[in-house]
Amino acid sequence: MSDIANAHDRSLEVTIISGEDLRINDRPIKNNAFVTVKADSCCSPSSHDSTKPDAQGESYPYWDEKLHVELPTGSRYIVAEVRRRSSSAGDKLVGTAWIPVSDFVGDYTPENYLHFLSYRLRDAKGLRNGIINISVRVITSSCKGASSHPWRSLPSVPEFRTPVDREKNGGIVTGQESDGLVGGASSV
Repeated sequence: MSDIANAHDRSLEVTIISGEDLRINDRPIKNNAFVTVKADSCCSPSSHDSTKPDAQGESYPYWDEKLHVELPTGSRYIVAEVRRRSSSAGDKLVGTAWIPVSDFVGDYTPENYLHFLSYRLRDAKGLRNGIINISVRVITSSCKGASSHPWRSLPSVPEFRTPVDREKNGGIVTGQESDGLVGGASSV
């Protein structure tokens, strides 16, 4: 079963690290920027989580806050919206980043791998409006009930080593288990 097919068993730990060059109407924002993250899903309602407003960072806010979002089956993106809170005008959209789930699920990355990512924000008109820096970790259902020492409960990583007969047979390391050896050789 593919990693995307198992997506219903997963939640995301998204750390909102910082923003860069955030503007409203082509002017740097002063303060109170915050981020809301949610999964974009056509199949089921998605959860969302938000940071606290950054009161000091102006157009270069720093949050370093961990948010938790469920990743429903069929989700193709997570959406990060940066907004500015104002007591007089309410919350105003600064920019949005549509982050493909394929950037951190699937391929050859191990489960619970921490991805550091930066994305361009787009304002309501679709124009560039700053950058958001995040990290994403996919938390699987098998690791949600982990002990206080998460490294003890992570799946073990197979040991890759060169087979003894590689020099004799001119074989290559395939990374798959064969004849009891991890990284078995095949002749060229």
